[in-house]
Amino acid sequence: MTSLTRKSPTAWLLWLTLALGLLLGSLQARAEDGELSKETKACLKCHDKPGQVKKLEDGDTLSLHISTEKFLQSRHSENDCEDCHSDLDAKTHGKVKTPLASKRQLALDMRESCRDCHKKNFKTYDDSLHAALVKEGPKEGRKDAPVCSDCHNPHTLLNVKQVLPIDQVPCAKCHDAIFKAYSGDVHGLERVAKGKAAPICNDCHTAHAIQAASLGTGVRDNCLKCHDKAEAQHKAWLPNAQRHFEAISCPVCHNPNAKRRVNLRMFDQASGLQVREKVGVPQFEEKAMQADAGNMGLDERALWSMLKDFSQADKSSSTVLRGRLEVMSGVQAHQISEKENAIKDCNTCHRAGAQAFQSVSLTIAGADGQPIRHNVQKEVLTSLLATQSIRGFYAIGSTRIKLLDVLLVLVMIGACSVPLLHYAVHFSFRNFRARRQAQERAAQGTAVQPDGAPDHKGL
Repeated sequence: MTSLTRKSPTAWLLWLTLALGLLLGSLQARAEDGELSKETKACLKCHDKPGQVKKLEDGDTLSLHISTEKFLQSRHSENDCEDCHSDLDAKTHGKVKTPLASKRQLALDMRESCRDCHKKNFKTYDDSLHAALVKEGPKEGRKDAPVCSDCHNPHTLLNVKQVLPIDQVPCAKCHDAIFKAYSGDVHGLERVAKGKAAPICNDCHTAHAIQAASLGTGVRDNCLKCHDKAEAQHKAWLPNAQRHFEAISCPVCHNPNAKRRVNLRMFDQASGLQVREKVGVPQFEEKAMQADAGNMGLDERALWSMLKDFSQADKSSSTVLRGRLEVMSGVQAHQISEKENAIKDCNTCHRAGAQAFQSVSLTIAGADGQPIRHNVQKEVLTSLLATQSIRGFYAIGSTRIKLLDVLLVLVMIGACSVPLLHYAVHFSFRNFRARRQAQERAAQGTAVQPDGAPDHKGL
């Protein structure tokens, strides 16, 4: 009888394939039959039947169908139904009708079940823009801010490391216009071609600690995490590159077709943080409308008055302006082109009447972090106040402050006049110096000798 050790390599391969097939089959059977608890199987026995719906109090219907196959593939497959639905009574469930107001109310109620396991994510989410909007409640003309189940279906949730088609990214549900722009820009197109090689929403805005894009420098800093050599590359050709990075947002140059504006942001000088409206005590819009009754835009005096008012509200510090050049909308910020198309012509901004400086706004962060803006007259940029407000991007040829130009000329004249005046005085008194020197020499020649006789030597 032939032993196993004498079998050919082909026979060994067949045996190995058969063993692997049996192993995978047993694992699959275990996934289908062994990993689910008795209670969860009982739940899915009913909920896996398609077509089950529940009538809600707002007139909508809620699908009760849960696919066993998809649930087993999800991240929550090791959890039992009761881990999240602890309020349900197995004896009465399905027999007694339980009223439910709406899908939104269900989502709000269920998020507390998520908190039990995902405490770390909730810590960052609670300080986010989304959480602030949820707390604020519904607002006419605004979509409801997302809670957990709006982004993560608890019954089909996959590993976040798994790359999904970009049209399945949950952000697109609310930010549809921005997502459409992203899909056609350099990042979106590369994402489709190369998978996870290119950034998607949470890579720049984070998944749970989301803040308004206009707040601080978080988004720009995230750009530099991937483009870590960008500053050095810009320094090779761009004069004063560091100042450009501080005062100009990336899309200003990398979306050549965008419309731009100067955003004057209000900062607390002591803390270095953006000034925020206090919850329940809105001041900005009220003061702006009072100062700009004709809705023509804030002028220099009105702008100065607002800064003074906000400084007095917090006597421990003062409110200052920090100017930043940015694109006009979130859609334009997500239309990044290939770097070959980026603006490199300094004359785009550094010329009289440049488009970038025709639109100016004053911005404060709302209580939820979203920007609240009011128009400002563009002449403010060429006023004395601009020494503070646009000191970050004083663009020669476009934001020239005439008073500063006059002062600069006076300083230059003064600096040149000092040596000229010194030389003129020195030249004018040359004859006087010559006579005085002659008198001094003569006095030395008639000096008295030791015996008292005058010295006639040299006469």
